[in-house]
Amino acid sequence: MSTTVVLGTQWGDEGKGKFTDLFAADMAAVVRYQGGHNAGHTIVVGDETFALQLVPSGILYPHVTAVIANGVVVDPKVLFEELDLLESRGIDTSKLVVSGSAHLVMPYHHEIDRLTERFLGKNQLGTTRRGIGPAYADKSTRIGLRVQDLLDEKIFAEKLDVVLKEKNQILAKIYNRLPVDAEQILADYLGEYAQRMAPRIVDTVKLLHDLYNQGQGILLEGAQATFLDLDHGTYPYVTSSNPTAGGACTGTGLGPRQIDRVMGVAKAYITRVGAGPFPSELTDEIGDLLVDRGHEYGTNTKRRRRVGWFDLPMLRHAAALNSLSDLAITKADVLDTLDTVKACIGYTVGGEYTEDWPYHQSDLHKARAVYQEFPGWKRDIGGCRVRADLPKELMSYLSFLEEKSQVAISWLGVGPGRDQVVDLRA
Repeated sequence: MSTTVVLGTQWGDEGKGKFTDLFAADMAAVVRYQGGHNAGHTIVVGDETFALQLVPSGILYPHVTAVIANGVVVDPKVLFEELDLLESRGIDTSKLVVSGSAHLVMPYHHEIDRLTERFLGKNQLGTTRRGIGPAYADKSTRIGLRVQDLLDEKIFAEKLDVVLKEKNQILAKIYNRLPVDAEQILADYLGEYAQRMAPRIVDTVKLLHDLYNQGQGILLEGAQATFLDLDHGTYPYVTSSNPTAGGACTGTGLGPRQIDRVMGVAKAYITRVGAGPFPSELTDEIGDLLVDRGHEYGTNTKRRRRVGWFDLPMLRHAAALNSLSDLAITKADVLDTLDTVKACIGYTVGGEYTEDWPYHQSDLHKARAVYQEFPGWKRDIGGCRVRADLPKELMSYLSFLEEKSQVAISWLGVGPGRDQVVDLRA
């Protein structure tokens, strides 16, 4: 067996959950390696839809160990609400484990996230306001509380006392807010949360290395996507962690040579949530149609997503950053009714044409997409299951994307259902 990374190549919401779920059937472990409950995966199984936030997609398979690794930030309240909901729907969650080195999202992180966005006004970043950024900030400044701290009341209380001396000053003197109640936090986190978390806390680095050495299959799933990466995304309109393939190593403790496959996932068009540059954005009736047909609203936030045509310079840059092995294209069915389909092949920046992703932020904001147009297939592809079933117009479009990106397209999503995929390698 192998270690596979599945990650997004755009601005997230590409449908990664469909493929982590598909591959999980053959895996021993499915691992979330970064992010928090600001991300969501939607999986459709028959008539049931599962919207997952913190819990790895592999939870739907009883044989899979679902791992929340050290690179994730964990809000215990959200985690246990999600587990309780899954259990109420007949899903066994007993095999989910959490890294003791993962950091905790605390109540003051939520409050500071909300206040910071409000304070920024028109310059706000469009965060989900769920405390993820402040939790990662505390991790970087080495004042964060970790999951393993729940196992030692004295350590937890001492660390909380130190951090609240700063946070309550910020809340009171900058934002004119009441201080956070330390006693309530201690009661919640050292009470129910600690009791429920304790049996799930393991050394996930050792667990994953043991599985790897036994030849077991491991699937590493990223939240968000390449262009929301803290280092390589459209900064500052990014997330607070590293969804790229390099983040899979730091977020799990597995080494680069232990990863055999990096599969990127891209929509047949593009979406993003929140502010930031978007050269191929559609603000016309075609954009509205894609939002409607693609149900382009956030899994967790319910925010309307911005939509645009497929962007090839983005894909080529994502392929380089992640050393992509192959690609899965999702939601091709959303384009079924269009007379023509477009792909961005490059940009004009200051009157000059380029097919490279703009390095400088000023150039990116000025970039105007240049398109190549393709005939639409004008046919419902939701029932297609093999390559021969697909319309020739769609295959021409996919061949063009493959040729220009130099990344093999192995899978095609043709609908939201678990079985609505076509293996293009067959």
